[in-house]
Amino acid sequence: MRKFFDSNALWLSMLIGAVFYPWLLPLKPVLPWLIFFMLFFTFCKVNPLDLRLHKWHWVVLGAQMALSFLTYFVTLRLSGDPVLAQGLLMCFIMPTATAAPIIAGKMGGSIQNLTTFTLLSNFATAIIVPATFPLINDQLQMTNYQFAEQFWPAFLLILSRVAPLLLGPFFSAWLVRIGFNYYYRRKEKITNHQSPITNHKSFELPKGLAVVPFYLWVASITVLSATVTQTVVTNYQSQMTNMLILLACSFFVCLVQFGLGKWIGYKLPAPSKGRDYQDVLINPAAAPKTMAGVSSITAGQAFGQKNTSLGVWMAQTYLDPLSALGAAAYIIWQNLFNSVQLFVVAHKK
Repeated sequence: MRKFFDSNALWLSMLIGAVFYPWLLPLKPVLPWLIFFMLFFTFCKVNPLDLRLHKWHWVVLGAQMALSFLTYFVTLRLSGDPVLAQGLLMCFIMPTATAAPIIAGKMGGSIQNLTTFTLLSNFATAIIVPATFPLINDQLQMTNYQFAEQFWPAFLLILSRVAPLLLGPFFSAWLVRIGFNYYYRRKEKITNHQSPITNHKSFELPKGLAVVPFYLWVASITVLSATVTQTVVTNYQSQMTNMLILLACSFFVCLVQFGLGKWIGYKLPAPSKGRDYQDVLINPAAAPKTMAGVSSITAGQAFGQKNTSLGVWMAQTYLDPLSALGAAAYIIWQNLFNSVQLFVVAHKK
């Protein structure tokens, strides 16, 4: 039963969210807390000293930003529809989901390498979006003086939406690690009358809590699917054509990003062993795989799995609100794709 749920949890949660959305919408305020604790337990697995930048981090980030604006200008030139162009832009420019390390870990990817890229991707987006979106939306065109005056408030506003969900769990997990290590060092010093331990090997997340982040992610997907369903039901009569086009195009964009990310990771493999832990301790699913295989999974999730809740908010705030349907449609495709991947991994064991 547990094996069936693990391999089918994402599409089941999306189905439940879509069917029971009127009753699940009141749970929307719980989403930030679900994400916070989900990330907290994920970051507890990773020693901050193991977070290092690798070549594929920069290649994936560069490809993401280049494709974002190339797709926007080409779509606008060919279709003349700013809503479609902005919707596809959002599908590319959304940063990596803060929950991506959880799915990557289930498939045998490198949790620490993806955590590093998640931090890089979200901060890059926080800088690029307020700097470029005023140039994309005609209603937000500004003079040089106005741009200089409004850049920092826009930058800080976006950062304020990202930082609590990203840095809060990260530093909380780090403080827990430091606290436990201090306790163990003090205990051993008192017991054995030896000098304090200077490394971080004493801290390990209890094995029983290893699956908690995944189930918290499933719960958040259920609530998020309910909110997307409400958006579709509210706008389907007036925006049916745009919704269908964005639904189809976002499917293609989703496949491109996952596929391109996997290819980049395979071509630019990066070590995933930390200085204090072996892969088998950080993430047992990664142990049997080669370095290229681990990097392929990790970079695929880094490029393809997006922070869609942030994307929907950015589109509604800075662009035509209808362009948020692109990010909303992407929620469906990325989670179906992840469901297929988890199903395949579960049946290989």
